[in-house]
Amino acid sequence: MPALRKPQNGRRLKRYTMRRLVWLGFIFAVLWSGWWFFAASGLQSGLTRWFEDRRSDGWQAEIADTALSGFPLKLDVTLARPMLADPETGVAFETSSVMISAPTYWPGYVSLFFPQDEMLFASPSGRSTLTADTAVANLRLHPGATLEVEELALTSGPWRLDTPDGSLMSAQGLSVGMRQDVENANRYAVTLDAPAFQPGSVPRAALRIPTDWPIAFDSLTMDMTITFDRPFDRSTLETQRPQPRRIDLSLAQAAWGTLLLRGAADLDVSATGAMTGEVSLQAKNWQDMLVLAETAGVLPPALKPQAENILQALARGSGNPNSIDVTLSLRDGTVFLGFIPLGQAPLLILR
Repeated sequence: MPALRKPQNGRRLKRYTMRRLVWLGFIFAVLWSGWWFFAASGLQSGLTRWFEDRRSDGWQAEIADTALSGFPLKLDVTLARPMLADPETGVAFETSSVMISAPTYWPGYVSLFFPQDEMLFASPSGRSTLTADTAVANLRLHPGATLEVEELALTSGPWRLDTPDGSLMSAQGLSVGMRQDVENANRYAVTLDAPAFQPGSVPRAALRIPTDWPIAFDSLTMDMTITFDRPFDRSTLETQRPQPRRIDLSLAQAAWGTLLLRGAADLDVSATGAMTGEVSLQAKNWQDMLVLAETAGVLPPALKPQAENILQALARGSGNPNSIDVTLSLRDGTVFLGFIPLGQAPLLILR
């Protein structure tokens, strides 16, 4: 008889354990569902409130509708016909839809999925439309009330920017990254890569680029570190933009046909936007650049001999007649080549 009780006790224990597991699973599912609906509703109402706040600040901020989806693993909110216009900068954006997605466990890891159809941009300089294949912006926000941007990555397949007068630019892809430094929250590493970048018909016509010149760049890349006066956070779009205070440009490179431009910089930026420091420039096959400048009308024919003599002297100083390698100094609002002033340096202010 004792030998018969053990299997019965074992079966009872298994049934008891299974019931407990089922109840725990049921309770977890209820709690998870409740959290999803709470977080999704909070995200939806937060977006609606943000648009209302922008309207109270004088913006034109409209949204046709919002829709929730993604249960149970993601929080997805689709904004139908969002439109934003900042009266201070004159910049406006409008598109058919934008989907904002975040994992249920932490809404601070946000992804913005942009539509395949046209996105409209407007500014005081004109209107343009952007079409992009699988354009996604991924944001990692630091937990807290200010929601500092820890990382921003914008990726896209083939894209094209057009104006009413024609194509402005395009590329086979785009990768833009911005990552916050662990030791200094105001410092961000910034990278850019636009494979097969192509100037469109508008700039080619304006610069009178020869028809036999290559259509696409061989490379267009940038790698730099920028220290701002404060981190990027939720107030960036609502108030003044963070302003750069130091720029360490490791490398910016553009290769187009026979032309190759490289640049590096070490600059400090004042509160007024004035830059101080050094910029290193390297230009290979500068003679072709001179021909393009003359063809585009940027360089008057009467000044070509003088410009050619100056560039030849710079090339000789670089040790290669086909390459120019110079360092420019920026101080007191002026650009200097050695002790020779070349002109006023632009102010660097983010609007």
